[in-house]
Amino acid sequence: MINFSKFNSIISLTSYFTSDAKCMQAIIESRWGVGEQQDVVCPYCGKHHCKFSKNGRFHCTECNCNFSCLVETMFENTKLPLIKWFVAMYLISSHKKGVSSHQLARDLDITQATAWHMLHKIRKFYAQNDAEAFEGTVECDEVYIGGKEKWKHKSMRTPHTQGRSTKTKTPVFGMMERSTFENEDGEIENITYVHAFAVENTNRATLQPIIQQFVAEGSRVITDELQAYNGLEVLGYTHAVVNHGEEEYANGDIFTNSIEGFWSHFRRMIVGCYHDVSDEHLQSYIDEAVYRWNTRKLSESERFAHMFKKSIGLVCKWSEIKVGLMAA
Repeated sequence: MINFSKFNSIISLTSYFTSDAKCMQAIIESRWGVGEQQDVVCPYCGKHHCKFSKNGRFHCTECNCNFSCLVETMFENTKLPLIKWFVAMYLISSHKKGVSSHQLARDLDITQATAWHMLHKIRKFYAQNDAEAFEGTVECDEVYIGGKEKWKHKSMRTPHTQGRSTKTKTPVFGMMERSTFENEDGEIENITYVHAFAVENTNRATLQPIIQQFVAEGSRVITDELQAYNGLEVLGYTHAVVNHGEEEYANGDIFTNSIEGFWSHFRRMIVGCYHDVSDEHLQSYIDEAVYRWNTRKLSESERFAHMFKKSIGLVCKWSEIKVGLMAA
């Protein structure tokens, strides 16, 4: 079985994966195992123990179909060398603020349009789910993306767009769980995990159902004084408020500074790397930032291994990340 711990740099990655054959062998081993434990499953009929053909493909004796190890993976039907996909995954997951399509095009010697489609295809595997709800203490906050009209004449700018106005800005709602993990020295360290989503507005009818979906009942929810959060006690939460309007930013452990730190990273990613994003693709960039934040304590090789599993269709949960942190 391939040892992903060796890929601690882009040099080690490209030194090992020198051909499509090696890349495909890694996919086969990760999907179906090696040797006697290998169990190749037909993607069309679900039959187990399909036979390996001389042409490098697999043959199913049940439905008589031939198929490649790339079927039902991110790499299916690709015309690019697999090593370019591997490098793209490594770069987008390891760079603190991501990598733009123009930069990736230069790094991989491909067109910018191809790089753009590669990045968005990879971002699909960052999608968030509510399989594991947040619990304990959870900070909730919202941020507004866009809205700058500095290139317009003053008379053409949209009026009254300050503060929480959504006339020219898109609201993004986030939840952050405060947690802990045991480091390699046996010490307990604090860590946070985040969920974030673009929303139509920041009304109670929009935000509170999201909190119910992603935060376990009985948790302590910390927010600012936005009225949309009123009534969380009725839903089974302990609600603590920090009043920013009164210039209160912390009252003991009641604060939203942690999730505001995530917003700062997210804004820097948009401004510093991508410069601007459309509403149509905003959620995929949010998912990328969330994935990078939640895996920031993993090593380069651990993050690549986790991303590689996602690319070939294997289910990866946040609990695996937490276990990886404790074993690091």
